[in-house]
Amino acid sequence: MFEKISTFMDEKLSTPMAKVAEQRHLRAIRDGIIATLPLIIVSSLFMVIAFLPNQLPKDWALTEFIATNQFKILLPYRMSMFIMTLYAVFGIGYSLARSYKLDGLSGGIMAELAYLLTMIPKSVPQASQAVKDLAATTPDLQTFLDSVSYGWNLPMGNLGSAGMFIGIIAAIVAVEIFRFTETKGFKISMPPQVPTSVARSFEALVPTALILVLIATITMWIGVDVHGIMSKLVAPLVSATDTLPSVLVIIFLGMFFWTFGIHGWSIVGTLARPLWLTLIDVNTAAAAAGEAIPHIGAEPFYQWFIMIGGSGTTIGLAILFLLRSKSAYGKTLGKTAFIPAVFNINEPMIFGAPIVLNPILMIPFVVTPMVSATIAWFFTSIGWVGRVVAIAPWTLPGPIGAYLATGGDWRGAALNIFLILLSVVIYYPFFKMYDNKLKAEESADVENTEIA
Repeated sequence: MFEKISTFMDEKLSTPMAKVAEQRHLRAIRDGIIATLPLIIVSSLFMVIAFLPNQLPKDWALTEFIATNQFKILLPYRMSMFIMTLYAVFGIGYSLARSYKLDGLSGGIMAELAYLLTMIPKSVPQASQAVKDLAATTPDLQTFLDSVSYGWNLPMGNLGSAGMFIGIIAAIVAVEIFRFTETKGFKISMPPQVPTSVARSFEALVPTALILVLIATITMWIGVDVHGIMSKLVAPLVSATDTLPSVLVIIFLGMFFWTFGIHGWSIVGTLARPLWLTLIDVNTAAAAAGEAIPHIGAEPFYQWFIMIGGSGTTIGLAILFLLRSKSAYGKTLGKTAFIPAVFNINEPMIFGAPIVLNPILMIPFVVTPMVSATIAWFFTSIGWVGRVVAIAPWTLPGPIGAYLATGGDWRGAALNIFLILLSVVIYYPFFKMYDNKLKAEESADVENTEIA
Protein backbone atom coordinates (compact mmCIF):
# COMPACT_ATOMS: atom_id res chain seq x y z
CA MET A 1 0.00 0.00 0.00
CA PHE A 2 2.77 2.40 0.97
CA GLU A 3 4.63 1.58 -2.24
CA LYS A 4 1.56 2.49 -4.31
CA ILE A 5 1.16 5.81 -2.50
CA SER A 6 4.85 6.55 -2.97
CA THR A 7 4.67 5.75 -6.69
CA PHE A 8 1.55 7.89 -7.12
CA MET A 9 3.17 10.85 -5.34
CA ASP A 10 6.32 10.55 -7.41
CA GLU A 11 4.59 10.20 -10.77
CA LYS A 12 1.49 12.38 -10.34
CA LEU A 13 2.58 15.11 -7.92
CA SER A 14 6.36 15.36 -7.74
CA THR A 15 6.92 16.47 -11.33
CA PRO A 16 3.93 18.86 -11.52
CA MET A 17 4.86 20.44 -8.16
CA ALA A 18 8.47 20.84 -9.26
CA LYS A 19 7.26 22.57 -12.43
CA VAL A 20 5.04 24.87 -10.37
CA ALA A 21 7.94 25.81 -8.12
CA GLU A 22 10.14 26.57 -11.14
CA GLN A 23 7.52 28.41 -13.22
CA ARG A 24 9.38 31.53 -14.36
CA HIS A 25 6.93 34.11 -12.97
CA LEU A 26 6.65 32.40 -9.58
CA ARG A 27 10.42 31.96 -9.49
CA ALA A 28 10.91 35.65 -10.26
CA ILE A 29 8.49 36.61 -7.47
CA ARG A 30 10.31 34.30 -5.07
CA ASP A 31 13.75 35.63 -6.08
CA GLY A 32 12.67 39.26 -5.85
CA ILE A 33 11.11 38.91 -2.41
CA ILE A 34 13.92 36.77 -1.02
CA ALA A 35 16.40 39.39 -2.24
CA THR A 36 14.83 41.84 0.22
CA LEU A 37 15.38 39.58 3.23
CA PRO A 38 18.72 41.18 4.23
CA LEU A 39 16.96 44.56 4.37
CA ILE A 40 14.07 43.13 6.35
CA ILE A 41 16.27 41.22 8.80
CA VAL A 42 18.68 44.10 9.49
CA SER A 43 15.95 46.73 9.78
CA SER A 44 14.01 44.43 12.12
CA LEU A 45 16.91 44.67 14.55
CA PHE A 46 16.28 48.42 14.77
CA MET A 47 12.74 47.56 15.82
CA VAL A 48 14.10 45.39 18.62
CA ILE A 49 16.43 48.17 19.78
CA ALA A 50 13.72 50.83 19.59
CA PHE A 51 11.43 48.85 21.88
CA LEU A 52 14.03 47.68 24.39
CA PRO A 53 12.59 50.17 26.95
CA ASN A 54 9.61 47.81 27.23
CA GLN A 55 11.97 45.17 28.65
CA LEU A 56 14.40 47.34 30.66
CA PRO A 57 14.03 49.20 33.98
CA LYS A 58 12.64 52.68 33.31
CA ASP A 59 15.25 54.47 35.43
CA TRP A 60 18.21 53.23 33.40
CA ALA A 61 20.04 55.85 31.35
CA LEU A 62 19.97 53.52 28.33
CA THR A 63 16.19 53.17 28.61
CA GLU A 64 15.72 56.93 28.75
CA PHE A 65 18.09 57.48 25.81
CA ILE A 66 16.31 54.95 23.57
CA ALA A 67 12.86 56.26 24.52
CA THR A 68 13.91 59.83 23.75
CA ASN A 69 15.46 58.93 20.39
CA GLN A 70 13.02 56.21 19.34
CA PHE A 71 11.86 58.15 16.26
CA LYS A 72 15.40 58.51 14.94
CA ILE A 73 16.27 54.89 15.73
CA LEU A 74 13.29 53.77 13.61
CA LEU A 75 14.25 55.90 10.57
CA PRO A 76 16.43 53.15 8.99
CA TYR A 77 13.46 50.77 9.32
CA ARG A 78 11.18 53.27 7.56
CA MET A 79 13.59 53.53 4.65
CA SER A 80 14.07 49.78 4.30
CA MET A 81 11.46 47.29 5.52
CA PHE A 82 8.68 49.90 5.62
CA ILE A 83 9.03 50.35 1.82
CA MET A 84 10.17 46.80 1.03
CA THR A 85 7.98 46.46 -2.09
CA LEU A 86 10.03 49.19 -3.74
CA TYR A 87 13.08 46.94 -3.49
CA ALA A 88 11.27 43.67 -4.23
CA VAL A 89 9.82 45.00 -7.50
CA PHE A 90 13.28 45.67 -8.90
CA GLY A 91 14.38 42.15 -7.98
CA ILE A 92 11.27 40.61 -9.58
CA GLY A 93 11.77 42.58 -12.79
CA TYR A 94 15.47 41.74 -12.90
CA SER A 95 14.91 38.01 -12.32
CA LEU A 96 12.06 37.72 -14.82
CA ALA A 97 13.98 39.62 -17.50
CA ARG A 98 17.02 37.39 -17.02
CA SER A 99 14.81 34.29 -17.34
CA TYR A 100 13.86 35.56 -20.82
CA LYS A 101 17.55 36.27 -21.56
CA LEU A 102 16.83 40.01 -21.59
CA ASP A 103 18.91 42.72 -19.92
CA GLY A 104 18.26 42.36 -16.21
CA LEU A 105 18.97 45.97 -15.28
CA SER A 106 16.56 47.27 -17.91
CA GLY A 107 13.92 44.81 -16.72
CA GLY A 108 14.36 45.91 -13.11
CA ILE A 109 14.17 49.62 -13.96
CA MET A 110 11.08 49.15 -16.14
CA ALA A 111 9.41 47.16 -13.37
CA GLU A 112 10.18 49.95 -10.91
CA LEU A 113 8.78 52.54 -13.33
CA ALA A 114 5.54 50.61 -13.83
CA TYR A 115 5.14 50.23 -10.08
CA LEU A 116 5.76 53.89 -9.24
CA LEU A 117 3.33 54.96 -11.95
CA THR A 118 0.54 53.23 -10.02
CA MET A 119 0.91 55.87 -7.30
CA ILE A 120 -0.08 59.51 -7.69
CA PRO A 121 2.06 62.08 -5.86
CA LYS A 122 0.21 64.71 -3.87
CA SER A 123 0.96 68.42 -4.04
CA VAL A 124 1.06 70.11 -0.64
CA PRO A 125 0.78 73.90 -1.04
CA GLN A 126 2.51 76.44 1.16
CA ALA A 127 0.51 77.79 4.07
CA SER A 128 -1.24 81.07 3.38
CA GLN A 129 -0.03 84.27 5.03
CA ALA A 130 -3.09 84.28 7.29
CA VAL A 131 -2.23 80.80 8.55
CA LYS A 132 1.38 81.83 9.10
CA ASP A 133 0.26 84.89 11.10
CA LEU A 134 -1.97 82.67 13.26
CA ALA A 135 0.86 80.21 13.75
CA ALA A 136 3.09 83.00 15.04
CA THR A 137 0.84 83.22 18.12
CA THR A 138 0.00 79.50 18.33
CA PRO A 139 3.04 77.30 19.14
CA ASP A 140 1.25 74.00 18.41
CA LEU A 141 0.18 75.21 14.97
CA GLN A 142 3.70 76.45 14.25
CA THR A 143 5.15 73.07 15.23
CA PHE A 144 2.70 71.36 12.87
CA LEU A 145 3.55 73.68 9.97
CA ASP A 146 7.27 73.08 10.53
CA SER A 147 6.69 69.31 10.24
CA VAL A 148 4.79 69.56 6.93
CA SER A 149 6.75 68.77 3.77
CA TYR A 150 5.61 71.17 1.09
CA GLY A 151 5.72 70.47 -2.64
CA TRP A 152 5.23 67.05 -4.24
CA ASN A 153 4.94 64.13 -1.83
CA LEU A 154 4.72 60.43 -2.64
CA PRO A 155 2.51 58.44 -0.22
CA MET A 156 4.71 55.80 1.40
CA GLY A 157 1.93 53.45 2.49
CA ASN A 158 1.75 51.64 -0.85
CA LEU A 159 5.54 51.32 -1.07
CA GLY A 160 5.39 48.65 1.63
CA SER A 161 3.48 45.41 1.93
CA ALA A 162 0.18 47.13 1.11
CA GLY A 163 1.45 47.57 -2.44
CA MET A 164 3.09 44.15 -2.78
CA PHE A 165 0.52 42.56 -5.10
CA ILE A 166 0.30 45.61 -7.35
CA GLY A 167 4.10 45.66 -7.39
CA ILE A 168 4.21 42.02 -8.50
CA ILE A 169 1.66 42.65 -11.27
CA ALA A 170 3.42 45.84 -12.39
CA ALA A 171 6.78 44.07 -12.59
CA ILE A 172 5.37 41.20 -14.64
CA VAL A 173 3.48 43.53 -17.01
CA ALA A 174 6.56 45.69 -17.53
CA VAL A 175 8.87 42.78 -18.35
CA GLU A 176 6.29 41.14 -20.61
CA ILE A 177 6.03 44.40 -22.59
CA PHE A 178 9.83 44.46 -22.72
CA ARG A 179 9.86 40.87 -24.02
CA PHE A 180 7.13 41.61 -26.58
CA THR A 181 9.03 44.54 -28.09
CA GLU A 182 12.23 42.50 -28.12
CA THR A 183 10.76 39.42 -29.81
CA LYS A 184 8.74 41.46 -32.34
CA GLY A 185 11.66 43.72 -33.18
CA PHE A 186 9.96 46.92 -31.96
CA LYS A 187 13.17 48.49 -30.75
CA ILE A 188 15.84 50.97 -31.74
CA SER A 189 18.95 49.05 -32.75
CA MET A 190 22.33 50.75 -32.66
CA PRO A 191 25.43 49.97 -34.74
CA PRO A 192 27.85 47.44 -33.25
CA GLN A 193 30.40 50.21 -32.66
CA VAL A 194 28.18 51.74 -29.99
CA PRO A 195 29.06 50.64 -26.41
CA THR A 196 26.81 47.88 -25.10
CA SER A 197 25.44 49.93 -22.20
CA VAL A 198 24.45 52.77 -24.54
CA ALA A 199 22.89 50.36 -27.06
CA ARG A 200 20.79 48.72 -24.34
CA SER A 201 19.53 52.12 -23.23
CA PHE A 202 18.26 52.87 -26.72
CA GLU A 203 16.73 49.39 -27.04
CA ALA A 204 14.76 50.09 -23.87
CA LEU A 205 13.24 53.34 -25.20
CA VAL A 206 10.23 51.76 -26.94
CA PRO A 207 9.14 49.44 -24.08
CA THR A 208 9.72 52.25 -21.59
CA ALA A 209 7.45 54.57 -23.60
CA LEU A 210 4.75 51.89 -23.84
CA ILE A 211 4.90 51.19 -20.12
CA LEU A 212 4.80 54.84 -19.18
CA VAL A 213 1.85 55.70 -21.43
CA LEU A 214 -0.12 52.54 -20.57
CA ILE A 215 0.20 52.71 -16.77
CA ALA A 216 -0.13 56.50 -16.58
CA THR A 217 -3.31 56.36 -18.71
CA ILE A 218 -4.90 53.83 -16.35
CA THR A 219 -3.89 55.34 -13.02
CA MET A 220 -3.28 59.06 -13.60
CA TRP A 221 -5.49 60.12 -16.50
CA ILE A 222 -8.45 57.73 -16.24
CA GLY A 223 -8.03 57.70 -12.46
CA VAL A 224 -8.34 54.00 -11.66
CA ASP A 225 -7.34 53.38 -8.02
CA VAL A 226 -5.54 50.08 -8.62
CA HIS A 227 -4.22 49.92 -5.06
CA GLY A 228 -7.69 50.40 -3.60
CA ILE A 229 -9.14 47.69 -5.84
CA MET A 230 -6.34 45.25 -5.03
CA SER A 231 -6.64 45.98 -1.32
CA LYS A 232 -10.29 44.91 -1.37
CA LEU A 233 -9.49 41.78 -3.37
CA VAL A 234 -6.58 40.71 -1.18
CA ALA A 235 -8.14 41.54 2.20
CA PRO A 236 -10.01 38.19 2.45
CA LEU A 237 -6.82 36.28 1.57
CA VAL A 238 -4.81 38.14 4.22
CA SER A 239 -7.52 37.53 6.81
CA ALA A 240 -7.77 33.84 5.88
CA THR A 241 -3.99 33.42 6.13
CA ASP A 242 -4.06 34.74 9.68
CA THR A 243 -6.17 31.90 11.10
CA LEU A 244 -5.21 28.68 12.86
CA PRO A 245 -6.92 26.42 10.26
CA SER A 246 -4.96 28.16 7.51
CA VAL A 247 -1.71 27.73 9.42
CA LEU A 248 -2.41 24.03 9.93
CA VAL A 249 -3.26 23.50 6.24
CA ILE A 250 -0.06 25.27 5.17
CA ILE A 251 2.00 23.16 7.57
CA PHE A 252 0.35 19.91 6.52
CA LEU A 253 0.92 20.56 2.82
CA GLY A 254 4.53 21.61 3.30
CA MET A 255 5.41 18.64 5.50
CA PHE A 256 3.40 16.11 3.49
CA PHE A 257 5.22 16.99 0.28
CA TRP A 258 8.57 16.86 2.11
CA THR A 259 7.95 13.26 3.21
CA PHE A 260 7.96 12.27 -0.45
CA GLY A 261 11.11 14.22 -1.28
CA ILE A 262 9.31 17.28 -2.68
CA HIS A 263 10.49 20.58 -1.20
CA GLY A 264 6.99 21.45 -0.01
CA TRP A 265 8.02 24.53 1.93
CA SER A 266 9.51 26.03 -1.23
CA ILE A 267 6.22 25.51 -3.08
CA VAL A 268 3.96 26.70 -0.26
CA GLY A 269 6.29 29.54 0.67
CA THR A 270 6.40 30.89 -2.86
CA LEU A 271 2.62 31.28 -2.86
CA ALA A 272 2.17 32.39 0.76
CA ARG A 273 5.19 34.64 1.30
CA PRO A 274 3.60 37.85 -0.11
CA LEU A 275 0.74 37.35 2.36
CA TRP A 276 3.14 36.60 5.23
CA LEU A 277 5.11 39.75 4.43
CA THR A 278 1.88 41.74 4.52
CA LEU A 279 1.12 40.38 7.99
CA ILE A 280 4.58 41.06 9.43
CA ASP A 281 4.73 44.53 7.88
CA VAL A 282 1.41 45.47 9.48
CA ASN A 283 2.65 44.12 12.81
CA THR A 284 5.91 46.02 12.54
CA ALA A 285 4.13 49.25 11.63
CA ALA A 286 1.75 48.81 14.56
CA ALA A 287 4.67 48.24 16.93
CA ALA A 288 6.45 51.32 15.59
CA ALA A 289 3.30 53.37 16.17
CA GLY A 290 2.85 51.98 19.68
CA GLU A 291 -0.41 50.26 18.74
CA ALA A 292 -1.72 46.75 19.47
CA ILE A 293 -0.14 44.03 17.30
CA PRO A 294 -2.98 42.63 15.13
CA HIS A 295 -1.67 39.45 13.46
CA ILE A 296 -0.31 36.09 14.65
CA GLY A 297 0.35 34.02 11.51
CA ALA A 298 3.23 35.98 9.96
CA GLU A 299 6.27 34.08 8.70
CA PRO A 300 8.41 34.47 11.88
CA PHE A 301 5.63 32.65 13.77
CA TYR A 302 6.32 29.60 11.59
CA GLN A 303 10.08 29.95 11.87
CA TRP A 304 10.41 30.24 15.65
CA PHE A 305 7.43 28.31 17.01
CA ILE A 306 6.83 25.63 14.37
CA MET A 307 9.87 24.92 12.15
CA ILE A 308 12.33 24.79 15.05
CA GLY A 309 15.42 23.01 13.83
CA GLY A 310 13.98 23.01 10.31
CA SER A 311 10.87 21.59 8.67
CA GLY A 312 9.04 19.06 10.83
CA THR A 313 10.42 20.51 14.09
CA THR A 314 13.21 17.97 13.72
CA ILE A 315 15.31 19.50 16.51
CA GLY A 316 13.61 16.99 18.83
CA LEU A 317 14.56 14.05 16.62
CA ALA A 318 18.15 15.30 16.38
CA ILE A 319 18.37 15.47 20.19
CA LEU A 320 17.05 11.91 20.48
CA PHE A 321 19.53 10.51 17.95
CA LEU A 322 22.34 12.32 19.77
CA LEU A 323 21.45 11.30 23.34
CA ARG A 324 19.29 8.16 23.18
CA SER A 325 20.24 6.18 20.10
CA LYS A 326 21.41 2.58 20.63
CA SER A 327 22.24 1.89 16.99
CA ALA A 328 25.67 2.78 15.60
CA TYR A 329 24.12 4.56 12.62
CA GLY A 330 21.78 6.56 14.86
CA LYS A 331 24.63 7.70 17.11
CA THR A 332 26.65 8.82 14.10
CA LEU A 333 23.63 10.60 12.62
CA GLY A 334 22.95 12.38 15.91
CA LYS A 335 26.51 13.70 16.07
CA THR A 336 26.29 14.82 12.45
CA ALA A 337 22.82 16.33 12.44
CA PHE A 338 22.50 17.98 15.86
CA ILE A 339 24.69 21.05 15.34
CA PRO A 340 23.09 21.93 11.97
CA ALA A 341 19.66 21.44 13.59
CA VAL A 342 20.53 24.01 16.27
CA PHE A 343 20.91 26.48 13.43
CA ASN A 344 17.72 25.30 11.69
CA ILE A 345 19.43 23.28 8.97
CA ASN A 346 17.90 19.82 8.83
CA GLU A 347 18.79 18.37 5.43
CA PRO A 348 21.22 15.94 7.18
CA MET A 349 18.25 14.66 9.20
CA ILE A 350 15.66 14.62 6.39
CA PHE A 351 17.90 12.72 3.99
CA GLY A 352 20.17 11.05 6.54
CA ALA A 353 17.63 9.34 8.81
CA PRO A 354 15.95 9.40 6.29
CA ILE A 355 12.55 10.95 6.86
CA VAL A 356 11.75 10.94 3.14
CA LEU A 357 9.67 7.83 2.33
CA ASN A 358 10.09 6.58 5.88
CA PRO A 359 6.68 5.31 7.11
CA ILE A 360 7.78 5.46 10.77
CA LEU A 361 9.29 8.96 10.96
CA MET A 362 7.02 10.69 8.46
CA ILE A 363 4.12 10.55 10.95
CA PRO A 364 5.72 12.69 13.69
CA PHE A 365 7.33 14.82 10.96
CA VAL A 366 3.84 15.98 9.96
CA VAL A 367 2.16 15.85 13.39
CA THR A 368 4.80 17.61 15.54
CA PRO A 369 4.74 21.01 13.79
CA MET A 370 0.94 20.96 13.72
CA VAL A 371 0.81 20.36 17.48
CA SER A 372 3.44 23.07 18.03
CA ALA A 373 1.44 25.49 15.88
CA THR A 374 -1.74 24.87 17.85
CA ILE A 375 -0.04 25.42 21.21
CA ALA A 376 1.89 28.49 20.02
CA TRP A 377 -1.28 29.98 18.52
CA PHE A 378 -3.15 29.47 21.81
CA PHE A 379 -0.44 31.08 23.95
CA THR A 380 -0.07 33.98 21.53
CA SER A 381 -3.78 34.62 21.08
CA ILE A 382 -4.42 34.89 24.85
CA GLY A 383 -1.45 37.24 25.27
CA TRP A 384 0.88 34.95 27.21
CA VAL A 385 3.49 35.40 24.45
CA GLY A 386 4.05 38.53 22.38
CA ARG A 387 3.16 38.48 18.69
CA VAL A 388 5.97 38.57 16.15
CA VAL A 389 7.07 42.02 14.99
CA ALA A 390 10.46 41.35 13.41
CA ILE A 391 12.24 38.90 11.12
CA ALA A 392 15.35 37.49 12.78
CA PRO A 393 18.07 35.65 10.82
CA TRP A 394 16.73 32.13 10.31
CA THR A 395 20.03 30.48 11.27
CA LEU A 396 19.88 31.75 14.85
CA PRO A 397 19.31 29.17 17.60
CA GLY A 398 15.60 28.92 18.33
CA PRO A 399 15.30 30.73 21.68
CA ILE A 400 17.40 33.68 20.48
CA GLY A 401 15.44 33.98 17.23
CA ALA A 402 12.11 33.80 19.08
CA TYR A 403 13.24 36.49 21.53
CA LEU A 404 14.21 38.86 18.71
CA ALA A 405 11.17 38.09 16.53
CA THR A 406 8.77 38.94 19.37
CA GLY A 407 10.45 42.29 19.93
CA GLY A 408 12.52 41.20 22.92
CA ASP A 409 9.86 39.17 24.74
CA TRP A 410 11.53 36.58 27.01
CA ARG A 411 8.31 34.57 26.94
CA GLY A 412 8.89 33.93 23.23
CA ALA A 413 12.22 32.29 24.06
CA ALA A 414 10.58 30.28 26.85
CA LEU A 415 7.84 29.05 24.51
CA ASN A 416 10.46 28.04 21.95
CA ILE A 417 12.31 25.96 24.56
CA PHE A 418 9.05 24.35 25.69
CA LEU A 419 8.18 23.40 22.09
CA ILE A 420 11.64 21.89 21.60
CA LEU A 421 11.08 19.68 24.64
CA LEU A 422 7.60 18.83 23.36
CA SER A 423 9.06 17.78 20.01
CA VAL A 424 11.36 15.37 21.86
CA VAL A 425 8.35 13.82 23.60
CA ILE A 426 6.30 13.47 20.39
CA TYR A 427 9.17 12.01 18.37
CA TYR A 428 10.32 9.62 21.12
CA PRO A 429 8.07 6.56 20.51
CA PHE A 430 8.64 6.75 16.74
CA PHE A 431 12.36 7.28 17.24
CA LYS A 432 12.46 4.27 19.57
CA MET A 433 10.78 2.03 16.97
CA TYR A 434 13.08 3.24 14.20
CA ASP A 435 16.25 3.02 16.30
CA ASN A 436 15.38 -0.54 17.34
CA LYS A 437 14.86 -1.37 13.66
CA LEU A 438 18.29 0.07 12.80
CA LYS A 439 19.91 -1.86 15.67
CA ALA A 440 18.26 -5.10 14.56
CA GLU A 441 19.47 -4.59 10.99
CA GLU A 442 23.00 -3.91 12.23
CA SER A 443 22.92 -7.07 14.37
CA ALA A 444 21.69 -9.10 11.39
CA ASP A 445 24.50 -7.72 9.24
CA VAL A 446 27.07 -8.69 11.87
CA GLU A 447 25.68 -12.25 12.12
CA ASN A 448 25.68 -12.63 8.33
CA THR A 449 29.26 -11.42 8.21
CA GLU A 450 30.35 -13.92 10.87
CA ILE A 451 28.59 -16.80 9.08
CA ALA A 452 30.24 -15.83 5.83
